[in-house]
Amino acid sequence: MDYQLDLDWDDFLANYWQKRPVLLKRGFKNFIDPISPDELAGLAMENEVDSRLVSHDKGRWQVSHGPFESYDHLGENNWSILVQAVDHWHEPSSHLMRPFRQIPDWRMDDLMISFSVPGGGVGPHLDQYDVFIIQGTGRRRWRVGEKIPMKQHTPHPDLLQVEPFDAIIDEEMEPGDIIYIPPGFPHEGYSLENALNYSVGFRAPNSREMISSFADYALSRELGSKRYSDPTLVKRDHPAEIQQHELDGLRNMMLDLVNNQEHFNSWFGEFISQSRHELDVAPPEPPYQPGEVYELLESGETLQRLGGLRVLHVGDRCYVNGEAIVTEQTAAADALSRNLTVTHAMLGDALEDPSFLAALCALVNNGYWYFND
Repeated sequence: MDYQLDLDWDDFLANYWQKRPVLLKRGFKNFIDPISPDELAGLAMENEVDSRLVSHDKGRWQVSHGPFESYDHLGENNWSILVQAVDHWHEPSSHLMRPFRQIPDWRMDDLMISFSVPGGGVGPHLDQYDVFIIQGTGRRRWRVGEKIPMKQHTPHPDLLQVEPFDAIIDEEMEPGDIIYIPPGFPHEGYSLENALNYSVGFRAPNSREMISSFADYALSRELGSKRYSDPTLVKRDHPAEIQQHELDGLRNMMLDLVNNQEHFNSWFGEFISQSRHELDVAPPEPPYQPGEVYELLESGETLQRLGGLRVLHVGDRCYVNGEAIVTEQTAAADALSRNLTVTHAMLGDALEDPSFLAALCALVNNGYWYFND
């Protein structure tokens, strides 16, 4: 299904993105759920899928993690099933991500879907990332507070909550309504009836993640082997002192490595194109030969990108799930990153290049793209 989002993106980015929460009534008109509660419950029974069950009773919270074998023990109130990265596993649900590509792909993370019975929710909490929450079937009340310093606590080891807060948004959401919440604004939602919610989440790496990943990149390529040197050393009164110019020199050695644009771009492309969740990869059997890929595209077949696959353009290269597409056919590689469905016309003369065709065939044989049936 092609979802049409009723949103003035210029106004939204200027006035709300990472600034203020906002409720978008009927953001999706005539909204139709791409998935049923039964299908979602079935996904939560799969080993590869990241899911959890959150429930509460008289102020006591419980969290359990999938895969689940049965739901027979659950009552009629106060629980939610939450499934991460449903866009990786359920192709119709992945279409809900497409209207949000006005935000760059590298900032996008995944689609989390929850099913809640009356009273179900995860309690008042903060997120460190942006999120659009789309109301599906049912009604759910959402409250959002002002961004002020708040203490967090853990009513359960796997659950982080905040104290009750005054609401600046307090609304009952109905199918097609969307609420956008920037990082740091406390919020809570609880169902008034059986309800589906879709959370389009975004990715914001922190310095610790990036430094750790860049260090791994440098180690794997044996970068940074240059050693500190001090040919202008003179004697000093305090032998235990490390002088400021020495500290500056040491820091600059590290910065020189990060400031190398070629290495930084290559590392970031590999780092940011890796999915944080499992992909539903199904390599074709038997694998394709390059000539077969060529003939299928020439005959009008199209290649569909695997749900959740991160294909990003950094500098003059494209990266797929942590690896660079090594090719001189930059326009064709760009077409792979820009389009979710790829046709013969988009790739053009690049298909006549045996090395590009071989690289494309390898991507198809990895299960990253597949021919539409």
